Amino acid sequence: MLLSPSACPATASARSTSHRFSPRSSHRLRLLTLLTALGIAACSPPESTEPEASAEVPAAEAATGMEEAGPAMGEPVEEAMDAAMESAGVAGAAALAAVLEAQPEDVQARLVYRHPAETMAFFGIEPGMTVLEALPGGGWYTKILAAYLGTDGTVVGVDYDKSMFPLFGFMSDEQLAAKETWPQDWSATARGWFEVPVAGIDAAQFGAMPAEAVGTLDAALFIRALHNMARFEDQGGYLTTAVSEVYTALKPGGVLGVVQHMAPEDAPDEWASGANGYLKKSFVIAALTDAGFELVDESPINENPKDQPTTDDRVWRLPPTLSGAKDNPDLAAERTAIGESTRMTLKFRKPA
Repeated sequence: MLLSPSACPATASARSTSHRFSPRSSHRLRLLTLLTALGIAACSPPESTEPEASAEVPAAEAATGMEEAGPAMGEPVEEAMDAAMESAGVAGAAALAAVLEAQPEDVQARLVYRHPAETMAFFGIEPGMTVLEALPGGGWYTKILAAYLGTDGTVVGVDYDKSMFPLFGFMSDEQLAAKETWPQDWSATARGWFEVPVAGIDAAQFGAMPAEAVGTLDAALFIRALHNMARFEDQGGYLTTAVSEVYTALKPGGVLGVVQHMAPEDAPDEWASGANGYLKKSFVIAALTDAGFELVDESPINENPKDQPTTDDRVWRLPPTLSGAKDNPDLAAERTAIGESTRMTLKFRKPA
């Protein structure tokens, strides 16, 4: 249902003084401007209904200017983001805006880097779809995606192949044992994240995708999920298997959307193997086209020109992890000023 500003006067007046629509967030202001131009606005829930900040980004960090430290976006990025939202249409833009405005502050602090509305619009994700989300983890994207897809849609969270986890070398026996029941445990946990009806939620693991998944997906999303599978490809064919399973599970014409930490093309292959979080765009394109996918389009939506990684860098040095800098305020500030990693955004399609 589309909502005009007059349809929700209570929230409209509250929004004018809310810090969640302050000039600090160019992302949300641009989205609001687009919605206004389309003649619509999304209503926010009362402030008291928002959940507590999650552990991914401390609430204090979200309130201390993280949004101000976003990447400086040139005209091509601005134009690509606006074009993506316009392509979503009035209904899609309104639904995405409403979902994002309902997110807690720690999630909203990351919007300036992750651009989920523009990203999903670029991939053509629409309410009612069945969408696979690779490596959903604590649900940063799941919570947005499930609300946006609505009760006619389905999110299928898919974790890494359980045999891959021992290769990391830091997981306890208890953590490894928990992977045996991860699909049941994660889906039950994810359903508990929502107090209102959202999309159906299911779960699986790569290397063990159920036979009934064949030809059921409208789209699949690999959001910052490819690097570890690429890193351990030689030890178990994890990337090849995952991509093949997704290809089989997608309907003909189905979309595979990739957002991945992007290595410079002239970086050494050994450094850009995924072990440091980054992959080359050429590597990703080759891996997916070799599996039968067609590259449809690419976008600078999630590129960050401030992130210029060298062979001394790992992606986790940047927000929100700030690995190696949490006890060094000056270094943390320097890395926070860079923002999150620069990321390729690639749209593939399974041939119809």
